[in-house]
Amino acid sequence: MKIILASTSAYRRMLLERLQLPFEVARPEVDETPLPDELPPTTAERLAVEKARAVGAGLRDALVIGSDQVAHIGSETFGKPGTVERAIDQLRRMSGKTVMFHTALAVLNTRSGEIRTEAAPTRVQFRVLSDDEIVRYVEKERPLDCAGSAKSEALGITLLDSLSGDDPTALVGLPLIALSRMLRAEGVVLP
Repeated sequence: MKIILASTSAYRRMLLERLQLPFEVARPEVDETPLPDELPPTTAERLAVEKARAVGAGLRDALVIGSDQVAHIGSETFGKPGTVERAIDQLRRMSGKTVMFHTALAVLNTRSGEIRTEAAPTRVQFRVLSDDEIVRYVEKERPLDCAGSAKSEALGITLLDSLSGDDPTALVGLPLIALSRMLRAEGVVLP
């Protein structure tokens, strides 16, 4: 079966390459707006499923991988900032706080129509950040395309006091431990 990543995220593509499987990339056309009163973990799972289904529509013999991540403190969510100003604002609001990053994963088997889902939450404790540190970080890293404005796989690790979760790749956007388990269940051979 063909493997398709329903994402144009360079971070997810790089993570999936670590499994050394041939795969294609397709852009899912999905509105990522949270529904009214939707909890962040529910938003992440719904969007992961919608992305897999959007790309898998009309395909007959593929495993389509969808993933989504929502960062939040209580009911306040932090998406991709898109601008330097919004990235700085997000980091100011997260300074000294614990932020939950809910990463959801969906694998759609277009042959059977079955969809598997898993969630991989990560608790991230940001250290108290000065305005100068935040501005320097944003200028150097330009984290405008990642939820929460901090790239833990790069310089963003310096903003943190700790992080905890079952899968270190979940925070980057594609939980490979869960994905490997799901792909094996679909008959994909992995070492």
